[in-house]
Amino acid sequence: MKSKLLTALIAALCASPALADDAAQYQDQARATAQSLLKQLGGELQKEMKAGGPVAAIKVCKDRAPAIASDLSRKNGEKVARVSLKVRNPLIGTPDAWEQKVLAEFDRKAAAGAKPETLETAEIVTEPQGKYFRYMKAVPTGNLCLACHGPAEKIGKEVKEQLSADYPHDKATGYGEGQIRGAITIKGPL
Repeated sequence: MKSKLLTALIAALCASPALADDAAQYQDQARATAQSLLKQLGGELQKEMKAGGPVAAIKVCKDRAPAIASDLSRKNGEKVARVSLKVRNPLIGTPDAWEQKVLAEFDRKAAAGAKPETLETAEIVTEPQGKYFRYMKAVPTGNLCLACHGPAEKIGKEVKEQLSADYPHDKATGYGEGQIRGAITIKGPL
């Protein structure tokens, strides 16, 4: 499902076919990058969950997810990250104003019945530092995620202890399966 914002952007750019083609190309690349991050992270999480359970899997989100995002950022020349309105690691997961607006819109759409896994948005924005292509893809909470992101009373004692040690300012709990936990965000200079 394409967002109204993306549709409006493409329509506005149609006056210049080259810009419309560029916007579509940027979106396709951003979508592929987001899918790559999700696939790599999901694979590593599943492997670690099977090998050592949720306590062991915490290190995948703590160490491997930022490393994967950093590798993709360097490879593609853009900033790739995970953000959320309920942040686990405020140093790398706090959304900027644009990301906050998009996350709130994702939540509104999900509450209105949209499937979270279909939610994405793309936009060309002008900021004080220049012009950027911005993209976000919602990340719904899967069953696997509930061991660390579910309701506090359902998170195991050892997991809570590890989360508290690794993330003293953690706010990323209380989710139910299918709820939007955050998003993959991509920002590239134009």
